[in-house]
Amino acid sequence: MTVSERLDIVPLNNESFSIQLYVFNWGVDLVHSWISRISFVFTGFIGGAIRHRSLFAFQFLSLLFMSACSRPEWFIGSGGRYNEANLELIRGRGGDLDKAIGNLQAVVQDDPTYKDSLTLLGKAYYRKGRYFDAYSITQRALAVNKDDEIAWLVFGLAQIRVGDNAKGLETLKGGLTLLAKAMREEYRGYPTWDPRGLVRTSLNRAVFQALKGMEERENLLQSTEQLLTRIDEEEWAQRHDKNVDRALSGG
Repeated sequence: MTVSERLDIVPLNNESFSIQLYVFNWGVDLVHSWISRISFVFTGFIGGAIRHRSLFAFQFLSLLFMSACSRPEWFIGSGGRYNEANLELIRGRGGDLDKAIGNLQAVVQDDPTYKDSLTLLGKAYYRKGRYFDAYSITQRALAVNKDDEIAWLVFGLAQIRVGDNAKGLETLKGGLTLLAKAMREEYRGYPTWDPRGLVRTSLNRAVFQALKGMEERENLLQSTEQLLTRIDEEEWAQRHDKNVDRALSGG
């Protein structure tokens, strides 16, 4: 038995081999032709896109290159973590407090004097119900900046929450006075602050409760907490260049 018989291969004569070779070559030429056409169309499309969008493509690639080489401080590092945490806080109930706390802890560990990071961390602790932590961290914030009205308000709230009512009340009065002086037409870097007067109304309500003393402790706490919420809402609206639809009855 020959090798061809053992492999079940039928030997071809010259004529049948020539026909099959012709068909094979025709198939190869057809496939090659279609590949060439597709390549031409694709190349033409890309070339046209580059010709008509060359400036955009250059700018985009340049931006990617610069981003990869050097990102600004507000995007990474302490600046990035600070901005991300601040956004989580001014989002209110939709914000992630744990994420904000983690970012701010990293910021103050690297640089406790970075902007108002200590104040933001104290505010985050307070909202989380960690009143003793808020008490401690806002003391540090005031050591860095004694004119930080938000730190005074959070510190006063924390003092009352931990049972130091008398000192907490005086701290709140001082913080409200500082806020009233600081909150002019331009506040926190925004030239048209509080155009609807919602923050001012909330401030007046908190002042009224503070003047009544500790006889309505819970109302004092709630009105001051609502004031801080209104400030966050206004900053969120200012950042997004629009007014938030907030009910006036909420203060």
